[in-house]
Amino acid sequence: MLERRSLIEELNAKGVRLTAQRRALIEVIQEAKEHLDAASLLALARQREPGIDRATVYRTIELLKKLRLIDELDLMHLEGEKHYYEVKTRREHLHLACFRCGRIEEFSTALFEQLKDEIARQAGFAIRIARLEVGGNCRACAAAEEAGANRKPEKALAVAGH
Repeated sequence: MLERRSLIEELNAKGVRLTAQRRALIEVIQEAKEHLDAASLLALARQREPGIDRATVYRTIELLKKLRLIDELDLMHLEGEKHYYEVKTRREHLHLACFRCGRIEEFSTALFEQLKDEIARQAGFAIRIARLEVGGNCRACAAAEEAGANRKPEKALAVAGH
C-alpha cells in the first residue's frame, strides 16, 4: 500500500496558502503520536510558533476537515464534550478509549472490514465512513485494577485481629 503524502504536501498540491502559524499547527498534527484536542494542539503549536492563536487553530482544523485530511473524534464519555483530531488514514480503525486513564488506542482488524462489507451488502448501503468506539479499561489500567482487587487492606486485617 502506498504511503499517504504529508499534510503539508497535500495542502501544497491543493494550492492552500501556508502561513508560519498554520504550518506549525499542521506539523504538530502530522507528528502527533496520540489523539490531541484543540487545546493540546494550540499548546504544542505555540512551542514552535508563539504567536499562534486559538482562532487559527480552529480555522485550520475546519479547513483540514473540509479537505478530508483529518478526522474529528467526539469521545464525549471521556471528559464531557471533548473532540480529538487525527490525520485521516487509508484504513479505518476502531478507537479503544480507557475510562480510567483517558488513553485512546487505535485497533485494526479484518473483522471490522468484514462487518462493513456485510452491512453494505445486506442493507444495500454505500458506506463512506464507519466509526466505532469501544470504552473500558486499557491493558495497564485493567491490570492495576486487578492487582488492587487482589490486595487485602492491611488496616482491615489489623482491626479484625483485635
